[in-house]
Amino acid sequence: MKKFMLLHLGFEQPTPEIMQAWGAWFQSISDKTVDQGGFMGGKEISSAGSKDLPWGMDSMTGYNVIEAESFEEAETIAATCPFIASIRVYEIRSH
Repeated sequence: MKKFMLLHLGFEQPTPEIMQAWGAWFQSISDKTVDQGGFMGGKEISSAGSKDLPWGMDSMTGYNVIEAESFEEAETIAATCPFIASIRVYEIRSH
């Protein structure tokens, strides 16, 4: 089994319908989930210094680490997510 990082992008004020859709999705992938979490804001650090990252459609708002047999399976799982703006899928390298 391979591991994949799903990064959730986009923020909008959650409605009960959005929360219900997310809860159903988390439940539907619970057998594949290794870890998951959400973010409460962030900063970008570069050679130009540090800046606060605002909440909006470009914000990274959360993640899931899942197990799947292939990148295609991880992509299929991600496509069922009720994402706000988009969801990014990355394969995690094994040690």
